[in-house]
Amino acid sequence: MALRREVADLVMAGPLPDEDAEVEAISEAQRLIERISKPVTDDEAQALATLFGPDNCFGLAWTLLHIIETAPGASGAQYTERTDNEWVQLLNARVEAGRSLAEGER
Repeated sequence: MALRREVADLVMAGPLPDEDAEVEAISEAQRLIERISKPVTDDEAQALATLFGPDNCFGLAWTLLHIIETAPGASGAQYTERTDNEWVQLLNARVEAGRSLAEGER
């Protein structure tokens, strides 16, 4: 799986910190996220989906989710890593909702 440098840097940093983390850790996560240009590839989206932390991280989780959804295959993706995480569950639920809407339009 080939990842662009800015995506690989965020992946190497690990999951988003929780809202109780030091300001520096949250700021670094934000800096790394802001470096990612959209759209991301399907492989990058899969890698980024492993980075959700335990909470919203002051909105960074939503930003990450929206970046993931820019992948060309996002509407049919299945995020199978860390399925116990509420953000991964939300991603999968959004994919399923979109699929259901598309099927209803046919």
